[in-house]
Amino acid sequence: MVGRESGAARLSVERHSDGATLNRVAREATSPPARVNTDEWGGYNRLAEIGCSRASVCHAAGEWARDDDGDGGREVHVNTQEGLWTGLRNFLRTFRGVSKKYLYQYVIVFEWGYNIKRVTPEFIRAVLGVPITTLRPP
Repeated sequence: MVGRESGAARLSVERHSDGATLNRVAREATSPPARVNTDEWGGYNRLAEIGCSRASVCHAAGEWARDDDGDGGREVHVNTQEGLWTGLRNFLRTFRGVSKKYLYQYVIVFEWGYNIKRVTPEFIRAVLGVPITTLRPP
């Protein structure tokens, strides 16, 4: 899932892709009254049970985005999520095969990288393990 306002992704590796699993993942990643934009897959039909409203596009009918309020902006789409999955697939491709046993670790690394919006000096220090005090003049 990708937050519409925050832009933050929450990814998970699941054994099943059924509606019950989807509802659990959505419940853990959102809080009511979240609106979830989806495609037409039937597994999303029960999101209302966890307090989420749903807006969907129908790819089978050639619909990719929809402007519900007529202001010219397409509020209903899943382009961000589809782009995220493309990015994950391309990230995994560089490893030329990933064991299912360790897939969740690769997904965690990708999610972390996706969610880093800015590389700051503090971020670089944290990655390098350099204490802030060592960079200050005496």
